[in-house]
This record gives sequence, structure tokens and C-alpha cells, in this order.
Amino acid sequence: MRAYVVQPLCAGAERELRGVGDRADDVRVEAVCLSGAEGKGQLDLAIVGANARRATQDSTTVAYLEAPGRGNAFADPILESAEIPTIHTSSGANAMTRLLQAIEAAGSSGSLRASVSDQLR
Repeated sequence: MRAYVVQPLCAGAERELRGVGDRADDVRVEAVCLSGAEGKGQLDLAIVGANARRATQDSTTVAYLEAPGRGNAFADPILESAEIPTIHTSSGANAMTRLLQAIEAAGSSGSLRASVSDQLR
């Protein structure tokens, strides 16, 4: 399963994931680091949208980890339409910990993405 991670959170999320051997119970988890959407103090909405759409096009996406900010208003509706749960936090390590706990609590019946979404509510 893949977690798509915005640039500011990626290093912390990857570090946390490596610390648990890239697994949550029997589920192998991969962090996919996304392109940065900020440059010269400007937010590039095209990149924000492309990053969110990239996650929606991957059937193995289990969650999208994003930092609080102005891009959320643009990315969140794209992710919600694909029923991809999001974790908003300023810490990649904390976001990955929450995701791994949600995967472990999700169980093995039905859609893992839907079960993780239920756990994150």
C-alpha cells in the first residue's frame, strides 16, 4: 500500500516508516514523496492538483499525508472524491504513526482504504 506524502512531511514520514521496517502488521507500506508545490513564496496550484490526482490514480493508495496550509482547499476535494483519507499535520513522523496505527486497527475485511478512513475519523 502507498501513502502519498507532501514534500515538507516526507523526510519524517520515511524515517518513521523505516523505523518499523516498512510494515504495519502484514501490510507493506511505501511512502511516495510528492513534488514541492511552493517556490519563491508562491503556491503552485497546478502542482497541488497534480499531486492529489497522482494519488487518486493509484489503486494502492491508502492515505495522503499533507501539511496544514492553503493548498488543502484545492487538494482535499480531489482526494475526497476518490475516498482517499487525508492526515493533516505539520509532522511527517506523527502522520505516518497515525496511518500505521489505522492500518493495524483496520482489520482484514473489506477495503483497506475504507477501513483506514474509518479509523482516522
